Amino acid sequence: MRQTEFQWRTRGGKREGAGRKPKNGVRAGLAHASRPQITEHQPVHVTLRVRRGQSLRKRHLYKALHWAVAICLKRRDFRVVHVSIQHDHVHLIVEANNRDALGCGMRGFAISAARQINSTRGTRGNVFPDRYHCEVITCPRQARNTLAYVLNNWRKHREDRRVVARAWRIDPFSSGACFGGWLEEADNPMLWAIPPTYDRMMVSRPRTWLLRRGWQSHGLISITEVPSQR
Repeated sequence: MRQTEFQWRTRGGKREGAGRKPKNGVRAGLAHASRPQITEHQPVHVTLRVRRGQSLRKRHLYKALHWAVAICLKRRDFRVVHVSIQHDHVHLIVEANNRDALGCGMRGFAISAARQINSTRGTRGNVFPDRYHCEVITCPRQARNTLAYVLNNWRKHREDRRVVARAWRIDPFSSGACFGGWLEEADNPMLWAIPPTYDRMMVSRPRTWLLRRGWQSHGLISITEVPSQR
């Protein structure tokens, strides 16, 4: 008689439905890979997504995230330099002394932001169901592209075409009013004429050379630039 090989049943391998299940019901969560090592000279672009069905581009939620960013001003090893609030995610450009400081700073920001948002809405539960995505900025061109991507991200999502935003040249749900590298305002010492009722995002001044001067070697940023568009 011919002996047949025994086939073991397994739950591994590539198949439909395999892998880590998404917490927000739409996309798979980020892999639990180790965070990259960074130095105090390297800024980081961070993306943090909110739970499905929650929109952050509202006045009262802007104020909630405004205070969450302001709380980060107390830290000496972690700084939020720029912010862009979109419907289902938040972009941050941050500086940290090292990888541990980045992790602690982002954890503190996420906890504070979730508390502020839940308090404003009168709700409970996790606001940010997934880990944050981070990209280390290592050269002037990358720094310039990241600044343009974050501050003009509303044009990528066509938020600038909404009726409530047509009166603004910059995204009111960002730290664009605190940015001094706009091409159209290069000769204007006062930058923008901000309405008295508008609270600018309380971000930190950059300390890294890449965000202070290095990025300018590739040109100032126009308010009409659309990220990811040739």
